[in-house]
Amino acid sequence: MNKVLDKLDAIIKERIKESSKNSYTAKLVKKGPEKCAEKFGEEAIELIVASVKKKKKDVISEAADALYHMCVLLRSKNISIDDVLSELSSREGTSGIEEKRKRDLK
Repeated sequence: MNKVLDKLDAIIKERIKESSKNSYTAKLVKKGPEKCAEKFGEEAIELIVASVKKKKKDVISEAADALYHMCVLLRSKNISIDDVLSELSSREGTSGIEEKRKRDLK
């Protein structure tokens, strides 16, 4: 599964280097992290709406869009998907309540 995310991250990293005339990803990243965050937010809302309508195909499609835009946002901040997956891995075996408590203590 991570291979798909790793491949997506690598493609995004390469597309950022391309001309914004030829690449939507490059165009978006060149507008800055704020625009990338805005676009991710829009896609997240579309996922929420699709989830409420309970149409599986729409939910899957919107989830893919949201995931792509999240990866673009991360790359706009020079963060790889592997950085995020490593963070998730470090939380394995820790309850959400305990993990939040540790963050609140920092």
